[in-house]
Amino acid sequence: MSEDHLGKIETAIPGFDFITQGGLPENRLTLVAGTAGSGKTICAAQFLARGIEEHGTPGVFVTFEEAADDVRRDMASFNWPIRRWEKEGKWAFVDASMGDSDENIVTGDFELSALSARIRHAVERIGAGRVSIDSLAAVFLQFADATVIRRELLRTAFELKHMGVTTLLTSERASDYGDLSRHGVEEFVADAVIVLRNVLEEEKRRRTIEVFKMRGSGHTRGEVPFTIEADHGMVVLPLSAMKLGQASSLERIASGIDELDEMCGGGFFRDSIIIVSGATGTGKTLLSTEFVSGGAEAGEKSLLFAFEESRDQLFRNARGWGRDFKDFEERDLLRLEAAYPESYGGLEDLQLYMKQVIQEWQPRRVVIDSLSAVERVGQDQDFREFVLGITSYLKDHQITGFFTSTATTLYGGDSISQGRISTITDTILMLRYVEMDGQVRRGLTVLKMRGSAHNKQIREFTIDGGGLSVGEPFRGVHGILIGDPRVLEKSRSLEDTPDAEKI
Repeated sequence: MSEDHLGKIETAIPGFDFITQGGLPENRLTLVAGTAGSGKTICAAQFLARGIEEHGTPGVFVTFEEAADDVRRDMASFNWPIRRWEKEGKWAFVDASMGDSDENIVTGDFELSALSARIRHAVERIGAGRVSIDSLAAVFLQFADATVIRRELLRTAFELKHMGVTTLLTSERASDYGDLSRHGVEEFVADAVIVLRNVLEEEKRRRTIEVFKMRGSGHTRGEVPFTIEADHGMVVLPLSAMKLGQASSLERIASGIDELDEMCGGGFFRDSIIIVSGATGTGKTLLSTEFVSGGAEAGEKSLLFAFEESRDQLFRNARGWGRDFKDFEERDLLRLEAAYPESYGGLEDLQLYMKQVIQEWQPRRVVIDSLSAVERVGQDQDFREFVLGITSYLKDHQITGFFTSTATTLYGGDSISQGRISTITDTILMLRYVEMDGQVRRGLTVLKMRGSAHNKQIREFTIDGGGLSVGEPFRGVHGILIGDPRVLEKSRSLEDTPDAEKI
């Protein structure tokens, strides 16, 4: 490696090292800027905690705004044993908070030399390789001369570099899309600038992280979603990390309905993502119940995320269709997670939770009932990122995904979900109401099945105590899929057709 090459150290923060293409510049200063509540202090503490946990690297935490005891208490929910690390010589505080009357880092004109000496002492005492400074905003509020502040910051950054430590400095922003820092000088002394945002859009919060600057190195561009998770801290969820490199399986699995398997050319592919679209009451949840039942018959574990119906309601419905969910649970073939999607926080939190449950329980089938409920939680981009994240994860692990989505009208029309994610699903099943002779009937068709021949008929199906039964195709009827079914008149013979109408 040449002397001019910018080395990096891994932060070990999930997803962070991907968007920074390797971590933070080694022995340099990185600025993390954000508005109040964006997660700056958590990021600064996690940088040290992960260094200790993953690399055995001691760290020094310099606090300007909160006393050391407050930081210990605030970070306790993430299971970082800071007090134990202090006793073991792995973590040291330099408390420069304004409440610390015994330590005055400013004498006369603004300078940080006293602070630098304290940091150096702490670094040498525990052999630290990482330093987090949180944050200089409290100091800046007392001084108006940006030139002097910039000079002192440059001097401090130079001294930290010569201590052989990698430094993360947090700074307050006035707004999420305004100036990078409140005082307009911090970003000029940093080799890398990371921006955290916590934006309110249509009464919903969306957290994003952006690598604004990485001197001498490439990085992911644009905003990337992240969440703050109890027991984990910051978790970055880069969409660009997902690659189209999954293996394709030729294995077929049963849908739970023999006639549907026949329509699909022998069943679903093992690694496929299936979406079932239909109006309310057409049988989407029943179809997912049959899918779970088909898995149980094959001895496969299913994980059902129910976002619209309670556990008791789903168990009751399954019993009414002759399927025993309680028996499936007792045989360790079904796990049911029932809650409104809003209860998980944002879509990033929901995605992370779902992946953790999948990783823990190791199912072969995952059902989401329904995606339409999930759409309520975030904006369009959030929703698409959520679906891409889940589908990519399922495909990577050769898990079959079965999602339901509610159509926009009673008799037809694409579901909102289907229109946004149809290109990333492998199979689309459409359920429709068909009004004929004063009766409401139901129709099912395989609209799309990637990589396989399939039956293109619209077949009638019925629902009774035995579940869902697929019957014969509708004949002499058109307009079913668009919600306007009409019976065709008997076609006239060619001999009876006027010459002007003959082809």
